[in-house]
Amino acid sequence: MLEATTIPTEFGTFDALTSGAPGGREVMLLHGFPEAAIAWEFQLTALGGGGCHVVAPDQRGYSAGVRPDKVADYHLQELIGDVVAMADQLGWQRFDLVGHDLGAHVAWAVAAALPARIRTLTAVSHPHPTAFLQAMAEDEDQAQRAQHFSYFRQPRTPERALLADDAAALRKIFDWKIPQERIDDYIHRLTRPDALTGALNWYRALPLAGPTAPITVPTLYVWSTEDTAIGSTAALTTANQVTAPYRFEMLEDLSHWIPEEAPESLTRLLMQHLLTHRS
Repeated sequence: MLEATTIPTEFGTFDALTSGAPGGREVMLLHGFPEAAIAWEFQLTALGGGGCHVVAPDQRGYSAGVRPDKVADYHLQELIGDVVAMADQLGWQRFDLVGHDLGAHVAWAVAAALPARIRTLTAVSHPHPTAFLQAMAEDEDQAQRAQHFSYFRQPRTPERALLADDAAALRKIFDWKIPQERIDDYIHRLTRPDALTGALNWYRALPLAGPTAPITVPTLYVWSTEDTAIGSTAALTTANQVTAPYRFEMLEDLSHWIPEEAPESLTRLLMQHLLTHRS
């Protein structure tokens, strides 16, 4: 059973969904763009019912209580700090961290910066940042797939374009791979004052980020062959950035929206990963 909650921190109050009883294995789920914590509905329910204490926050810019104005306030170090602050407020010393899309980008960075706090890492869709940047520089296919990164960094123009005509362009991002009612929910959230700007500021702040170190905690990386944003070069070379036990799973004929398009498959892989690495 899912419950809505809030997590007060020094940076503001995060809205979140939670499942499972406190005292269970601690798991935090980080959503990507342009979604929210509800993207993890299936995983929250399954893991919470399986003995875990699972929390999925609406992240910085998505939670109305943590929606600063400046691009610099969305620096990767700030996003790492959010995860740590929420874990501290929950009383979690070590926890399993799962992220999708830009939520995975943050998860990679947290695991690299604070490996003592992370029991296991699961990244969905988005590869290790170093592998991604190398692919962007060396692989024309990846550079073409990621053109939206540059576009989203423009001031104000993306907001107007994405929300025009009943947010037609924003809706198109999902490629009709998830239920219409879920897309409507995301659009409703992002039409609130400054919400889309907060979400896009993640992209605008990315050039401010420094290098991400190799990962030293057990890692599962899940990528799908029909992901229009992430090509095989970055996906396959992510293995070079993990020195701990590493599992790469390639899901055939699925889009970028794995958590919602293939919730059973992803949850099965995630549970296997958690059971393999208990300590």
